[in-house]
Amino acid sequence: MGNRLLSLLQFCDSNFPSGAFSHSFGLETYIQEGRVKDKETFARWLRAYLDRQLVYADGLACRIAYEAIDQNRFEELWRLDRLMTVQNLPRESREAGRRMGERMIRLGNDLFSLPLLTEYRERIRAKQSFGHPAVAFAIIVYHLQIPKEEGVLSFLYTSMATLVQNGVRGIPLGQTDGQRLLLELQPHLILAAEQIQLLHPEDLGAVSPGLEIAQMRHERLHVRLFMS
Repeated sequence: MGNRLLSLLQFCDSNFPSGAFSHSFGLETYIQEGRVKDKETFARWLRAYLDRQLVYADGLACRIAYEAIDQNRFEELWRLDRLMTVQNLPRESREAGRRMGERMIRLGNDLFSLPLLTEYRERIRAKQSFGHPAVAFAIIVYHLQIPKEEGVLSFLYTSMATLVQNGVRGIPLGQTDGQRLLLELQPHLILAAEQIQLLHPEDLGAVSPGLEIAQMRHERLHVRLFMS
């Protein structure tokens, strides 16, 4: 387990160059409107994003992808890639997911040399797939023999850790406040991971319209630190 755990920690580290540090997924809209301005308001936004978007979109997709791999249902994996892309209505967030997915696939393949990631990359080059970080993450944690439940929890953690760091830069907040937020988020992350295991695949995409609208409005902000 030692090597697998260390590889997972490396993959989940905020310094892993997936490109996520360039994207706020609508957070910057709330910051510029003054609705997120300090640790308390940021904590509320993080919990809303976790519970009302991440759980029902990328988090659930990570679980479904893991199950598809485990059962050798690879056509379902590619359908999931397409579904996660086309149902993501905000253009910037859709493009962010595609860029992060492609980068994660390339880096994961360079590190672990996985045939499934190689196929995924070839499908993207052939314009048969788009590339999505939740699908790529599931492929890698499955290869590392990380249990499904721990894999989903790890995905939620790394997603939120990146958003916390982006909030620290964008609001701005002190690094200590950022670490306090991550600590306070732990029970919420555990509950979210447990909820994902109970969801039906048809729940995929049942996200908050308010968060999606903020992501759409981001591209019209006058000054931006983030790409989405």
